[in-house]
Amino acid sequence: MTEIEKTLENNGIRPTAMRILIYKYMAEKEIAVALTDIEKTFAKAERTTLYRTLKTFEEKGIVHQIDDGTNISKFALCEPGCNCELDQDLHLHFHCNHCDETVCLTAHKIPHINLPDGYIAEDANLVLTGICEKCSGQ
Repeated sequence: MTEIEKTLENNGIRPTAMRILIYKYMAEKEIAVALTDIEKTFAKAERTTLYRTLKTFEEKGIVHQIDDGTNISKFALCEPGCNCELDQDLHLHFHCNHCDETVCLTAHKIPHINLPDGYIAEDANLVLTGICEKCSGQ
């Protein structure tokens, strides 16, 4: 059994061929990917299958969804042991205005914010925009 298969099974996901391929693709990219990116890579697969795979991964904590301000939802693999709950494991994301890539900056955590009484947070997303290290040449 491969590491990908173990990861999927440990998260309660049956490791089908397509799920393994999508996980491997996302791991190799190391950036957040949109459904359209996955569709281009797996052009012969049904769009519904790809979407359902991403949604299953999200529900089971394999990926998290990122709104990077481009109006295109992107998905990134969660780190092992990640808990993408609002008050648990939130981190920064960075969107490069030059190459249009979005990456997770998992070492940079978003601190817990105490809201005034009566306010209930349902989601938090902090995206910095600018020029990434690859495009800045540094």
